[in-house]
Amino acid sequence: MQTRRKPFHKPVVVKNKPAVDQVTGEKIPKSFVFARGNLPGPLKQLKLDLRKLMAPHTALKLKEKKRNNLKDFLNVAGPMGVTHFLMLAKTASSPYLRLARTPQGPTLSFKIHEYALASDIARSQARPRCPPDLFKNSPLIVLSGFGSGGQHLKLTTIMFQNIFPAIDINTVNLSTCKRIVLLNYDKDTKLIDFRHYSIRLQPVGVTRRIRKFVQSHQVPDLRNLQDVSEFITKAGYGSESEADDEAATVSLASDVGRVNRASNRSAIKLQEIGPRMTLQLIKVEEGLCSGSVIFNEYEKESTEGDQEDDGEPTSQ
Repeated sequence: MQTRRKPFHKPVVVKNKPAVDQVTGEKIPKSFVFARGNLPGPLKQLKLDLRKLMAPHTALKLKEKKRNNLKDFLNVAGPMGVTHFLMLAKTASSPYLRLARTPQGPTLSFKIHEYALASDIARSQARPRCPPDLFKNSPLIVLSGFGSGGQHLKLTTIMFQNIFPAIDINTVNLSTCKRIVLLNYDKDTKLIDFRHYSIRLQPVGVTRRIRKFVQSHQVPDLRNLQDVSEFITKAGYGSESEADDEAATVSLASDVGRVNRASNRSAIKLQEIGPRMTLQLIKVEEGLCSGSVIFNEYEKESTEGDQEDDGEPTSQ
């Protein structure tokens, strides 16, 4: 008795299409954050902190091996729609951060003068705040002081603006704006202060107890009170003075949550969540970690790309 063979169907290979923002219609940038060479423990944690900062459009659990070179990451980046590389390296003199656009550059090299991990920032605060839904959306980015420099600073501005999705101020959902990355350039020191904050809104003129009551949906304990007014006016739970600062208050275009209404003014409160870095732009290369040098802070590298003697790591 002959068995009937099942017809063979050639599998159809579907290429990954680049993710597109449903509102703006623009391609959503994605990133890889990885190390070049061996990193000490604190820099390994900085790498993980940067991955979390770049969430959700990054590979949080990107696997790295010692034998991987830059071409290996580039081969994987294409099918996955990855647009930017953030690469950490350590030399005998200093740690470095490279920001590159794939697949053809340019590449910006920064010397890391100082840095603090997210855990360091949290330990320095009396009430650290990091809710679980904080990293579901990309952060906003604000750049200050970059307009007073040359072409290399303009390119730096464009690169940092493009590593996060663009927003449309007319249609953006305010409830998704929960983080902000701030970069401030000091033209005197030529240093860039890199900061990462969470954004919190508080209604102006509403006591802390009432605000927590509305947000938690829980019935308050009134057993030890003579009157309901004591729940509202009890000492220590009045309106916080910093929330009533006129300079820090805004009128919302739409309601955000249950307590921040468009009809009332709300206070914007920023709380640093890290990581924190002090960066110095030292080199801009035309290609992906290669090619002619557009800018060189030390003015020791020729246009052919000869390695300078400041200890900057070479690409592999």
